[in-house]
Amino acid sequence: ATALDRVRVYMADGSWRTLEEIAEACECSEAGASARLRDMRKLRHGRHQVDARRRTQGLWEYRCWLGEA
Repeated sequence: ATALDRVRVYMADGSWRTLEEIAEACECSEAGASARLRDMRKLRHGRHQVDARRRTQGLWEYRCWLGEA
């Protein structure tokens, strides 16, 4: 499976996760995890909604809705 596939499956439950958590679970870098989340917003990859919020000062977390944005 590609990194995009791994991130999509891992994020499918809609839970909030940091880039570090995503990268560790999906066996990619944090930069790669961030790029895959951006890819998921693109029309050709499903145009999924990717939400972000601040967990603590300087630490962000993300969740995905695997439907139409």
